[in-house]
Amino acid sequence: MGMALSAGAPPGGVEIVLDGADDAAWQTLLLPADPEACVREAILAALAGAGLGAAETEVSVTLADDATVRELNREWRGKDKPTNILSFPMVQLAPGERPGPLLGDLVLARETLEREAASERKSALDHFRHLLVHGTLHLTGFDHETDEEAERMEALEIEILRGLGIADPYAEADD
Repeated sequence: MGMALSAGAPPGGVEIVLDGADDAAWQTLLLPADPEACVREAILAALAGAGLGAAETEVSVTLADDATVRELNREWRGKDKPTNILSFPMVQLAPGERPGPLLGDLVLARETLEREAASERKSALDHFRHLLVHGTLHLTGFDHETDEEAERMEALEIEILRGLGIADPYAEADD
């Protein structure tokens, strides 16, 4: 995977540990953006949107490939296929509940992200940032198991992404 990089959170802030940012395939996919800066911006925006902007916590992010994510998905969720992002909260929180020192881990699958972005005709960078927001909201207790939960989570994602300059990912694309 490569060495882990710390995004260097200020004292009392959010620590973000990023693994895989030195992977050439990820760097190429996200050009011209700095993966570390994108990760930090998206996670902090998601935490602020969830009402946890001043949380003192740590989030670990791994930029992986489909094979790695498929293995984790099979092991932890019983689904033998890759997915775009996996969220592993340290503890199950209710939305708005303050996290402990370790919020959880996010693992992204590069090839799946790239395929989805192409099929949905959006930039890989915008899709990457959307998935980071989505995954971070899962770490903070949001889910989409019911229609009501999905509507609440999607509305919050849309609001957060708008603040990042990203269009509504749930809007129907024009053909």
